[in-house]
Amino acid sequence: MKILVIEDEQALSDSILAYFTGEGNICELAKDFASASEKIALYHYDCILLDLGLPDGEGLELLTQLKSANKKDGVLIISARHSLDDRLAGLDLGADDYLVKPFHLSELKARVSAIVRRKNFDGNNVIAFNEVKVDVTAMKITVNDQPVILTKKEFDLLVYFLSNKNKVVTKNAMAEHLWGDEMDLSDDFDFIYTHVKNLKKKLSEAGAKDYLRSVYGIGYKFSSQ
Repeated sequence: MKILVIEDEQALSDSILAYFTGEGNICELAKDFASASEKIALYHYDCILLDLGLPDGEGLELLTQLKSANKKDGVLIISARHSLDDRLAGLDLGADDYLVKPFHLSELKARVSAIVRRKNFDGNNVIAFNEVKVDVTAMKITVNDQPVILTKKEFDLLVYFLSNKNKVVTKNAMAEHLWGDEMDLSDDFDFIYTHVKNLKKKLSEAGAKDYLRSVYGIGYKFSSQ
């Protein structure tokens, strides 16, 4: 998952980042309203963890920005505010869930995972595309019920393609999704080509049809047509 943590409390943001990155997720941090606003305008996230009380602005305004831009990022509000009015305000503005501080990181992870499943995979842990099946929770892939071993990046890339099946995804979008906004998005996308080539090879050797096609000058498309 690619997660944006909008939180100005140093100890809490450090623990959240360490917890999620330790499990192989891509995490970015915004400590104030201004940097958060810039990030959500430029990038897409599977889930945004949003604190409401920021030093230079109100977190609820960021929800308004997301809604105005018609962005589909999942949003989990994490806040010390526990009144019903605050909860309703956040949910009415488009947040997917609301978690009151303090909380256990294991519960935070469960809430985030549930949001991502609802957003990308209709609430399912297993994604099926003809003979290809991916268990996103167990991180297991099978082709015709036979296991396929992928690297972490190859797995992330396959899940990304499946969540955007039948759509053309650009090389920039793929690089940003897999490496985050710290990635130097130069004109050299050889690293993307290498991961795609390896993924295609492993799926083909396992007996999958060739669903992954190059779209000249743009990127790739995962489709049966």
